[in-house]
Amino acid sequence: MEIVHADFIARYKRLKGEEVIFNTGTDEHGAKIYNTAQTAGKDTQAYVDEYAAKFDELKKHLNLSYTNFIRTSNPQHKKAAQEFWKRCLHSGDIYKKLYKIKYCIGCELEKSDSELEDGKCPIHPNLEIESREEENYFFKWSNYQKPLLEFYEKNPDFVLPDFRYNEIKEFVKSGLNDFSISRLKSKLPWGVEVPGDPEQVMYVWFDALVNYISTLGWPKDEKNFGDFWPGMQVAGKDNLRQQSAMWQAMLMSAKLPNSKQIIIHGFITSNGQKMSKSLGNVIAPFQLVEKYGIDGTRFLIGQQLNTFVDSDITSERLSESYTAYLSNGLGNLVARVAKLCENSGFEAKEKITNFDPEVEKLLSEFKFNEALNWIWKIIQRADIRINETQPWKLEGIELKETLDELVSLILDIAYNLQPFMPETSEKILDQFSGPIKSAPALFPRLTNQ
Repeated sequence: MEIVHADFIARYKRLKGEEVIFNTGTDEHGAKIYNTAQTAGKDTQAYVDEYAAKFDELKKHLNLSYTNFIRTSNPQHKKAAQEFWKRCLHSGDIYKKLYKIKYCIGCELEKSDSELEDGKCPIHPNLEIESREEENYFFKWSNYQKPLLEFYEKNPDFVLPDFRYNEIKEFVKSGLNDFSISRLKSKLPWGVEVPGDPEQVMYVWFDALVNYISTLGWPKDEKNFGDFWPGMQVAGKDNLRQQSAMWQAMLMSAKLPNSKQIIIHGFITSNGQKMSKSLGNVIAPFQLVEKYGIDGTRFLIGQQLNTFVDSDITSERLSESYTAYLSNGLGNLVARVAKLCENSGFEAKEKITNFDPEVEKLLSEFKFNEALNWIWKIIQRADIRINETQPWKLEGIELKETLDELVSLILDIAYNLQPFMPETSEKILDQFSGPIKSAPALFPRLTNQ
């Protein structure tokens, strides 16, 4: 969901004439990954290489337009993370102390008693909370309560949706505790080495968050960094604290510009339950593409999943939506009008060059499901006009005027679909350019729902 939604944003911005660097990738350090690799009997680097390749395959399978795929085990990223550490150290925001905490290895975060439910992390209830005591480096997060609150005050749309913004503001107002930013290398050999202390590696979040600027070539490529930072970040609600408070304080410490905006997603459930392999309700993206095609899957992710709140889906509901909106909806409309045009020798001459104002407004507000629903209102309008005018009974000027209207609506639909369903949009725009001919069905009917 996050990466497809980010692709909608990137494609829309490019269509508006902006140059976009679209970064995704894999955070590859931390205890969770190291322990899993050990359990599987695999070399940690080989393990992350395998999974990074699987994630990068999504580019082809979901027609993603990202330009950068950052891996935090990349040597250039490690150098950037170490330089970032040095700048925070120079600011006086890093110190060393002995500490004891309760730790969720699933979140890779320290947990207070108030954040636990029956002694478990509510996000990872299947994992035991660990008690840890060791000497590590700490970041002086407590120095940044006031600067963060002032920054939030000056940037009222910094975090979307507003209820997540209110959540992080209240968290920061309640006081910030310094957090550990390193681990003993003897216990966790997998990580970025702390500059000047080979016995410690960086805490996974400190290292991973630097990917947003290391992907731009920071600190060496100052021009690229200056041209494209600050940028927008897309994350899940379990990353709210890390993205909008920890990372922002770290940027302030390193004397770098803060992020431009952060979009926070809800979770996805199925029939009201969290998705899990043990329940058998996991819906894998490759399976969706095999069943619904690339653009069919992109549509379902955009239309069925709300950007800001939790969304509940089932395989049955996805199939019903595919049939109703795509096979019987858009696909049927395009086929009917193309056949009418072919039979009458109609030639399309109109070109659409602008987004529908309402679609543009909803795209700018990241309300992708509402934008798609608005486009489907145009499809409904075209279907109503076909039923009202019955063009197969018309001829001469009346037929031409009716086909002009219907083709104009279809071109409008196709242009507005470009960020969401680029292949489908291109097919329709090509088909309805010049002499219009029938073409294979855009969305074949499902054979086994």
